[in-house]
Amino acid sequence: MQSQADMVKQLSERELLFHLYVTQLILIITSAVLSLFLFQDVNAFQAIWELNIRDILFYGGLTGSLVVIIDFILMKVLPEHFFDDGGINEKVFQHRSIIHIFFLSWIIAISEEWLFRGVIQTHFGLVFASLVFAMLHVRYLRRWFLFTIVMTLSFILGLLYEYTESLWVTIFAHFLIDFIFGVKIRLDYVRKQKG
Repeated sequence: MQSQADMVKQLSERELLFHLYVTQLILIITSAVLSLFLFQDVNAFQAIWELNIRDILFYGGLTGSLVVIIDFILMKVLPEHFFDDGGINEKVFQHRSIIHIFFLSWIIAISEEWLFRGVIQTHFGLVFASLVFAMLHVRYLRRWFLFTIVMTLSFILGLLYEYTESLWVTIFAHFLIDFIFGVKIRLDYVRKQKG
């Protein structure tokens, strides 16, 4: 059976982007449909979307920044193969402009956080949401270290959601993590091409 990394390698950049956007659209539609059935009323649904700029910037920004710093430290001290996802993240981000990485990171953060924190965690709990989040990152299932990182990240975002009760806080933290690592992949690629 072909691995996800092997399948991705066969896709053109255009096909990969198409599949990425379709996946995010499916997550958004799934979240919307589940929200219709699981939330008691509009007020309960609106409550998860509380917009508190201070909390978003402070808690979301602090959490996202700490995750990135810890990841960068781990990348410096651990062997490179621990972080090998089969080249999927590189293929997604290395040829994207910074603006496109910014946009992609927002779409991914909104679609994943709405589903995993806003819908699944709200109705089925932190542990179940974190397990589903980790399992849907299929490419990490055979890589124990990356799977552990994704599971830990999901728990951190889940705890952040429980503490702040605001989906925008976790969306911002998730966005920061994806955006910073996407830009890093892009800049590493540009440096390699020049040097």
